[in-house]
Amino acid sequence: MNMNRQQQINDWIDAHFDEQVALLQQVLRVPTDTPPGNNAPHADMVAQLVQQYGWQAEKHVVPEATVRDYGMESITNLVVRRPYGAGGPTVALNAHGDVVPPGDNWTYPPYGGVIEDGYIYGRAAAVSKSDFATYIFATRALEALGVPLRGGIELHFTYDEEFGGLLGPGWLLEQNVTRPDMVIAAGFSYQIVTAHNACLQLEITVHGKSGHGAMPETGVDALQAATKILNAIYGQLPELKKIKSQVAGIDSPTMLVGRIDGGTNTNVVPGKVVMKMDRRMIPEEDPVAVEAQVRQLIEDAVRDVPGIRLEIRRLLLSHALRPLPGSQALVAALQKNAEAVLGETIPAVGTPLYADARLYGERGIPAVLYGAGPRTVPESNAKKADERLLLEDLRRATKVVALTLADLLG
Repeated sequence: MNMNRQQQINDWIDAHFDEQVALLQQVLRVPTDTPPGNNAPHADMVAQLVQQYGWQAEKHVVPEATVRDYGMESITNLVVRRPYGAGGPTVALNAHGDVVPPGDNWTYPPYGGVIEDGYIYGRAAAVSKSDFATYIFATRALEALGVPLRGGIELHFTYDEEFGGLLGPGWLLEQNVTRPDMVIAAGFSYQIVTAHNACLQLEITVHGKSGHGAMPETGVDALQAATKILNAIYGQLPELKKIKSQVAGIDSPTMLVGRIDGGTNTNVVPGKVVMKMDRRMIPEEDPVAVEAQVRQLIEDAVRDVPGIRLEIRRLLLSHALRPLPGSQALVAALQKNAEAVLGETIPAVGTPLYADARLYGERGIPAVLYGAGPRTVPESNAKKADERLLLEDLRRATKVVALTLADLLG
């Protein structure tokens, strides 16, 4: 891209930056706590916002029964198509609008979009409502160049990342609403993320038989059996530590029990205990084999305990994001432009988190994560109290994405 066009893009973003920040404030001010996950009102608001640019947002409403069975209240996913000339790729830009609930200890209103000392505060200011603003204004900056473009851009604003994405990008892909050639999905730091872990979540129900605390032999203690399972799970951790990923930024698999419910009262033998566990897999592991191993581990732990019945239910199996042929071009363009804007080389790495971009990857569509965020994820307080984004980082990321789109579609 010639220097003149680069300058034009950067100048346009600077000239419209106040407008971009105001848009981000609006996007932050409509709550999308998931759970409960009543996210259609936010999508309706965003669809209205993009109308002012002469854009039409297609509303893809997930049927209410499907959403409720899934554990949420309402989902409308948005697709904004910007087709240009023939002969270029279709690049999808995907950000998710659902958020983890704010929780306590905020010093700023979590849905205020308050700006102070160059930061904007609010739930999802960093992950990932910020990238609604990044991607909308990067696309506008590209179109403002007024030069012939090839290919097209699709903005995918989806509302199911926190639950796994199956009714977000998963739904759009399954319903054949979209089939982009490549995807840039919401990022959360300066790095370009090209790979991430897979995740298995299981619900383990241990059935025993309750009995009076004074006569414990009349019952079958489900908690005693559950402790055998806990010991087996946590006993595996030293073994998992020995498995190392070759992907920079990803270390070893992890496993934990995040929630336990059980028993009826202090003086009653617990008749039932429910545990929820999370097993993160590195990209090199086979999720099907891992699930079989974990189930075996749990079953073996209580195999010889009389009167105990086990139920193991899979809550989630999300696959890893792996670099695909074609993602290299995307990474190269982002790195080149990030170096121009930030004055430093930004790494392409893996992350132990998992995101819904993997759903594009599962269909063979190269996807990387890149968007507005600080140098490291913890700096933004992502998912914690006082989540925030440095406005200069929003400006920089918007320039990097716009310049990258100009390279891919110019």
